[in-house]
Amino acid sequence: MPEKTNNNNNNDASDPLGLDPWRLVESAPDAQNAALREALFALGNGRIGVRGAHEEGHLWPGTWQDSVYLNGYHETEEIHYAENANGLARENQFIVDVPNGTAIRWRIDGEAFDPTHGALEGYRRCYDLQQAQLTRELVWVSPRGRRVAVSSRRIVCFAREHVYAVEYALRLLDGQGARIEIDSTLDAGSGPSVASDDPRVGSAKASHALELLAVERSGERVTQTHRTRRSGLLLASAIEQALQVDPLAPVEAVDCGDDVDSGDAVRPGTRYSVDAAPGARIVLTKYCALVSVLDLSVDVLADAPADALRAHVALQLAEARRAGFAALCAEQQQFLERFWHDADVEIAGDDALQQGMRFNLLHLLQSTGRDGRTNIAAKGVTGNGYDGHYFWDTEIYVFPVLLHTQPQIARKLLEYRHRTLPAARARARELNHRHGALFPWRTIGGGECSAYFPAGTAQVHINADIAFAVRRYWEVTGDTDFMLAQGAELVFETARIWLSHGHYVGADDDGGAPRFCLHTVTGPDEYTALVDNNFYTNAMARSHLRFAAEIAQWLIAHPDARQRIAEAIALSADEPAQWQRAADAMYLPYDAARGIHPQDDGFLSKPRWEVAAMDPAKRPLLLHYHPLVIYRHQVCKQADVLLALLLLSEQFDIADKRRDFDYYEPLTTHDSSLSRCIFGIVATEIGCHDKAYRYFVAGARTDLDDHHGNTRHGVHTAAMAGAWLGVVAGFAGLRMQRGVPAFAPHLPAAWSRYAFKLRVGAAQLRIEVDAEACRYRLLEGDIIALQHRGIGVELTADAPSASFRATETTTATTATNLETTSIAFSETP
Repeated sequence: MPEKTNNNNNNDASDPLGLDPWRLVESAPDAQNAALREALFALGNGRIGVRGAHEEGHLWPGTWQDSVYLNGYHETEEIHYAENANGLARENQFIVDVPNGTAIRWRIDGEAFDPTHGALEGYRRCYDLQQAQLTRELVWVSPRGRRVAVSSRRIVCFAREHVYAVEYALRLLDGQGARIEIDSTLDAGSGPSVASDDPRVGSAKASHALELLAVERSGERVTQTHRTRRSGLLLASAIEQALQVDPLAPVEAVDCGDDVDSGDAVRPGTRYSVDAAPGARIVLTKYCALVSVLDLSVDVLADAPADALRAHVALQLAEARRAGFAALCAEQQQFLERFWHDADVEIAGDDALQQGMRFNLLHLLQSTGRDGRTNIAAKGVTGNGYDGHYFWDTEIYVFPVLLHTQPQIARKLLEYRHRTLPAARARARELNHRHGALFPWRTIGGGECSAYFPAGTAQVHINADIAFAVRRYWEVTGDTDFMLAQGAELVFETARIWLSHGHYVGADDDGGAPRFCLHTVTGPDEYTALVDNNFYTNAMARSHLRFAAEIAQWLIAHPDARQRIAEAIALSADEPAQWQRAADAMYLPYDAARGIHPQDDGFLSKPRWEVAAMDPAKRPLLLHYHPLVIYRHQVCKQADVLLALLLLSEQFDIADKRRDFDYYEPLTTHDSSLSRCIFGIVATEIGCHDKAYRYFVAGARTDLDDHHGNTRHGVHTAAMAGAWLGVVAGFAGLRMQRGVPAFAPHLPAAWSRYAFKLRVGAAQLRIEVDAEACRYRLLEGDIIALQHRGIGVELTADAPSASFRATETTTATTATNLETTSIAFSETP
């Protein structure tokens, strides 16, 4: 599907969801965009994800996947190959639809609510970013003329990882009494299968993966126990509900929905009936809970795992109901006040971008596992796109956002990688590595799920990406306990792979020392596969090996931990020296004639395929051309060389970055949502400020404006993180230099101000940039050292602020000799 053209002027008053900086507002039902809204309006807490369909589900036209997901809870399926080969991934893991507790249907005097019959008035649905709450209001006029106001509120609780809740209210408006019947169910019915040739779409089996084991009722509580059919993972789901009527009236409650459908799914629940007085308000509150076998300890599950799950889900519901819906909302508000205090990015001058930034930040929080057992999927918990798999997106794109705003969550993501080390070790053995660990390209539970190895398993840079995140975490937090307990082992085991994957090539033409080379790899650019000496991979591997050797030296001061780790992984005494030697000899491709870094050894010998020459109707390329057609051209899906220049920024000068940017920009399709943000950040660094802003605008609202045409399958979490990077690493110029934040701020011409906060160690720093000055302020901690355009600054509790005045500068942007005016900041006298 071709990408939609992005209008640089985002302040369009006709935006269908409005431009409120703290909320999305749907002012009319939109069947055409209902699937998209389900993803945009999804709520989550890092564990549970509830898509933003209506409580009445498929009664609303356009409803596509009225689904609930549980991060990490998955089914498996065998991967079938027409031609077999040793070491191919054997089993796919995919996120599944779990029972949905939001389901509600109702009738008034026998007329069933149906938005397609009668009339709707005063419709408004609001996705509140500040409160992480989805609300809806409407008035339904039935075919017989009965008028009923309908409102609902929905939250997924951050303070209670297993709980979500719905408050659903009806009010009689026409001055007459009526008999109201409400069916409140726990819907385990199969949703529609989504079959597609698009590799980004999830498994068609996701909605048919559960086998029903039991249904239990206790008063107004309904509990279901399921098991995934192949992986055998147990799940308990439950709802507990209460109905209140004002003015008071007798309420009859009976069981409903026990009919089993052809897919062995039931929709058990309670039917409430009440003879309501004129003007009565009827409020149904549903508390919903999900607990899987992955959530409880082995000891708890040992004797009777199904009973343990049911007991735990019952406890979660009892505590939630005891607290009440208002208290759950208060807990939610308190949690989010802390989050927004730390994570908010303020943008003055473009309401659409401000809205987009906050939308992105909330979804990142909602999608990220916070327990060390789960990670963040490419689509978060908003859809089953990419099967709910975790990728390198976590460490390279999402991790920096959390590291500087929610460092406790950042650590949990690294703990997840450590937890899956055994599977990574097993994968390394499958690929003939004698020792070490090779992390999977796509996974949920730890095993490799990528069936297309040229653009999957061959992306061995995943090891260096994880080590890079460990390094950044240590530099920023100083968390020695993590390094001793888990970090060092992670870095050592992943570093070992480079020595067995690579090899030394003889002296070069000038008689220089042997070069260490990495053959048959794929870098971030998936339109160029199975190449020798991919620049990104080699550069990141070099950094990884140096870091591993550095940690080995550091551990000399921690002999107990050093001995424990060495014994646990059978680390020989000479391995760190081997890592250092390989790093020193690592070959990085460079073309002296062009003054650029070739993406790999053979890239420059291929014919160029520039974006300007492409048929827009045949994008993305992977859906319209055989991979071999793409692979034999100079064409890039996403930033590759430029990403290395950004991550390892201190190793390359501005002239190198300009030449590489100019060379690769015409060849890059940005068919990956991970791409534009990187080009934008590098564009800022080299002085292409107009171009940088265009890249930022194109990426910051990737999902709100559905730029890739597939947000209905779930949001793009890496692109969301890329928007934060665009402000912080792009416009503000943040680079970490051995634990010291260094800034080179610019103010986009369209903005009057931007501001954000960063955590570095025990300190929290606020940065504010406007047309007059760039201001730094220490908010927490005793001291922080930073750099402003090479000027050293130290802020303390006694002298917490520093300011630099704005000056206009004119900078040559690229070889085109275009010029742009930007605002830089010099020291205040």
